[in-house]
Amino acid sequence: MNRIYLDNAATTALDPQVLEAMMPYLSEKFGNPSSIYSYGRESRLAIENARKSVAKTLGAHPAEIFFTSGGTEASNTAITAAVRDLGCTHIITSAIEHHATLHTVEYLHKQGEAALSFVKLLPDGHIDMEHLEQLLAQSEDKCLVTLMHANNEIGNMLDMQAVGELCKLYGAIFHSDTVQTVGHFPFDLRNTPVHFITGAGHKFHGPKGVGMLYINENVKIQPFIHGGSQERNMRAGTENLYGIVGFAKALEMATASFEEDSAYINALKMHMMEQLRKHVKGVHFNGDPTGHSLYTVLNVSFPKTEKSEMMLFNLDINNICASGGSACTSGADAGSHVIRAINNNPNQVAVRFSFCKHNTREEIDAVVAKLKELI
Repeated sequence: MNRIYLDNAATTALDPQVLEAMMPYLSEKFGNPSSIYSYGRESRLAIENARKSVAKTLGAHPAEIFFTSGGTEASNTAITAAVRDLGCTHIITSAIEHHATLHTVEYLHKQGEAALSFVKLLPDGHIDMEHLEQLLAQSEDKCLVTLMHANNEIGNMLDMQAVGELCKLYGAIFHSDTVQTVGHFPFDLRNTPVHFITGAGHKFHGPKGVGMLYINENVKIQPFIHGGSQERNMRAGTENLYGIVGFAKALEMATASFEEDSAYINALKMHMMEQLRKHVKGVHFNGDPTGHSLYTVLNVSFPKTEKSEMMLFNLDINNICASGGSACTSGADAGSHVIRAINNNPNQVAVRFSFCKHNTREEIDAVVAKLKELI
């Protein structure tokens, strides 16, 4: 049986056209972008063209786009800067954020640099907006609100506009981890009240190890990484030239085919829900899969039995890639902090299936048939 890859929220395959765009910079065009001779200027031009392309796609200004090593570095930079440079001494977040956010805010809190509050979650995993407003209204300190645009495990999506308006009302800084949505949804940052958003190339068929941080032009922060004047003095270190070129190309392609890809992938997700309901007794879907949610992610709880506890392992043996919670924890299987926060049912085993344009209905049917057998 060929491998069936349903873990696209963890990482995606590099598109051949993206690789093609990167190749010249992996071979003959190897000049250092900071060098003065034409060889270096060519590399510099490639980076600035990538920046313009990304800015245009996201409805931002090129001066607001900074390339990083990925979403994790971008979120660390934004959150740390909000506290140290922008005077936020109170952080408001949720229990279901990605660890890149949670571990950063917990670190700053332990260091005594900021108070920390968690906004309540509704039973379906969405943010309790009334509680968020309460927290903002009650706070005497300047707040940083850090809430992800879409959850990487259950797929729930935030109303970014509404959260941004609340932040504006209470003079708070708003950072949103948009790693699961950049390259999957259209953005118009000029008309979105947000100070920082993040992206990672490998979530939309680009290369790993490259990401971006959007910093709204009205916000001035200090660099997180020191040692050179790259990225307009904002991020030291020789640029990941071919990564940046690949990031821009992947984002361009994802945006061009958004309409058809999203419709196709959403149909796969709905098909899998329907088939699981039909063939597996006691199946339960986490989050809000038919509501405001990612078309790429389906998080399924199966009744816990000796067999289902071994499910990920058995899927793997059968060449099916899925994850229990997020990829970052699946090795040690410490369970998922997201599932614990919204559906702490010890009699269920949660598995995340995440899709891309390369998946097929036949693959979904094969996986459902295998699940039936395994349970």
